[in-house]
Amino acid sequence: MRDRLAAAVDADTDRVWGDLADLVAIPSVADPDQYPLEECHRAARWVRDAFAELGFDDARLVETSDGTHAVLGERPGPPGAPTVLLYAHYDVQPPLDETAWTSPPFTLTERDGRWYGRGASDCKGNILAHLTALRALRTLDGDLPVHLKLVVEGSEEQGTGGLEDYLRRHPEELRADVILVCDAGNAAVGEPAATVSLRGVTDLVVRVETLASELHSGAFGGAAPDALVALVHVLSTLWDDQGQTTIDGLDDGGTWSGRPYDTERFRRDAQVLDGVELLGRGTVGDQIWARPALTVLGIDSPPVDGAAAVVQPRAAARLSLRVPPGIDPLRAQNALAGHLERAAPWGARLSVERGPVAMPFLAATDGPAFTAMAGAMRDAYDRDMSLLGLGGSIPLCNVFAELYPDAEIILMGVEEPQCLIHAPDESVAPEEIARVALTEALFLHRGAGRLTTAP
Repeated sequence: MRDRLAAAVDADTDRVWGDLADLVAIPSVADPDQYPLEECHRAARWVRDAFAELGFDDARLVETSDGTHAVLGERPGPPGAPTVLLYAHYDVQPPLDETAWTSPPFTLTERDGRWYGRGASDCKGNILAHLTALRALRTLDGDLPVHLKLVVEGSEEQGTGGLEDYLRRHPEELRADVILVCDAGNAAVGEPAATVSLRGVTDLVVRVETLASELHSGAFGGAAPDALVALVHVLSTLWDDQGQTTIDGLDDGGTWSGRPYDTERFRRDAQVLDGVELLGRGTVGDQIWARPALTVLGIDSPPVDGAAAVVQPRAAARLSLRVPPGIDPLRAQNALAGHLERAAPWGARLSVERGPVAMPFLAATDGPAFTAMAGAMRDAYDRDMSLLGLGGSIPLCNVFAELYPDAEIILMGVEEPQCLIHAPDESVAPEEIARVALTEALFLHRGAGRLTTAP
């Protein structure tokens, strides 16, 4: 059976390319200030129609509170069969600097065996993995031993929470025994993995004021308190000499017990320049999956080009704080705000504007579906599945866990470090789409671990 499914997946390669090219060509950025929302609606219709061809006869669009459309559908299984929910999202990050792309971001382009384009991996490649798995299963005789549900949302990248709001109002529509969140991926091409840990995130803006207005640096510099220097001083207290994030009241000694992340591989994946050291103490896995990590996302200050000879009266920075499972992001936000306020020098006026928080997530790994997925990955990849963390956050996972506490949530997908998701020259390895599709097909054909239907 494995060979029949693999042959069906391989035979679908040309269609996968064509479908992914069509989907990448739709600039479905869920930010109306950058792209018309109609582009997201067009992508949603494409997804609805594609799944309707595969037995989701009721595939439909539902409008969510942020104005985007989610694609929902069901494909009935035999009585008493377990229910498996397939998840992905069709919205994408903006292309950023289009001149930094080697090929146009919304034109799928093949180079050196990889397919390039915005959303090729995150997350339109995962949509194609779902479709390819279902097309392969269609070549077999008989019905699937599972009941399928589908949700493909359109606002994951913007974090505006449209699908989360819809789920809270209509929880029964997506209730399932197993939820396959296909918005993650592997340690490397050909190395299968399930993501079991997601960091939570919070952000805030810190503002510093010291003067009523700009002052001539020659006449007043040296005694007049410079707000930009004050901000730099405050920010410098948030990392120690080794680059370890050190926020008063937050534990920075967590350790990662899953698959290790080789240091040299990380340097290559992160494109660290020669001679530049990695940050923090402990292993790479400790730093990116098990400890708080603070990033300065932006600073308001005069640009270098055209800068005047003045002492700055005000400055601001936007900070993003990622926290691992076990740390409450709201408590972390409070700790960070308190640290910043105490660090303000020279009596500078410091204020903090707090942003939203997203909870971390830790998946259970002891259920029958997880065991079945490990077997399916082993058969698809010819090697054992490993366990990974993900430095980013997927707030929807916590909503799933809250609404469906008995469901097994499995994070997987086509993404791996070479994909450069969210960056210029995002790409996908076509063999990863094929392997993930084969994994999913085997998992569904085998009944998702022979679960019983959730009450």
